[in-house]
Amino acid sequence: MIYPDRVAAGRSLGGSLNHLRAADPLVLGLPRGGVPVAAAVRSVIGGDLDVLLVRKLGVPWQPELAMGAIGEGGVRILNDDVLEHSGVRPEQLAAVEQQELAELERRQQVLRALVPPVPLKDRTAVIVDDGMATGATVVAACEIARLHEPRLLVVAVPVSSLEALRRVEQLCDRVVCPYVPRVLGGVGGAYEDFHQLTDDEVLTLLRP
Repeated sequence: MIYPDRVAAGRSLGGSLNHLRAADPLVLGLPRGGVPVAAAVRSVIGGDLDVLLVRKLGVPWQPELAMGAIGEGGVRILNDDVLEHSGVRPEQLAAVEQQELAELERRQQVLRALVPPVPLKDRTAVIVDDGMATGATVVAACEIARLHEPRLLVVAVPVSSLEALRRVEQLCDRVVCPYVPRVLGGVGGAYEDFHQLTDDEVLTLLRP
């Protein structure tokens, strides 16, 4: 299965989420690539659209391995097991956190100037990305979202590796993914158009 682009993938994904329409869902795109998918999902199932601003803290020599995550509002989560087994020193953690905090703050300034956050508490929250290879970023997003106490937490992606699905399903109430290839070389391989989005493209999608 190859999706023409993220919008087409989102519309297809929305068809698998129609059962959530009555719940007035809050659809949360992970910037940047998850936002057009989320916007297309929302066009199918209704509800509200927002972003979930989260940055994974990757181990310096293995960035896909998350040693923690930070999110807007000062939320900070550390994975003590990864920190212990990887041998990351405090100054290395601090350096990664400083770098990711700078990008998180940049995105907050760009996006939140025009798009105020929608509270997650007691909502049916649907975290949407354009795909999961390792699942590390979505895992971090789930951990951040849980702190805001949604009533139901759903993860929805157009494509994923089986390994990532197994990681993520432990942290949310439901995972929806129409396409799980036996071998996923990379998320981009499931799309004809997988261009890198600009901040302006994301803002255009999020504006009311």
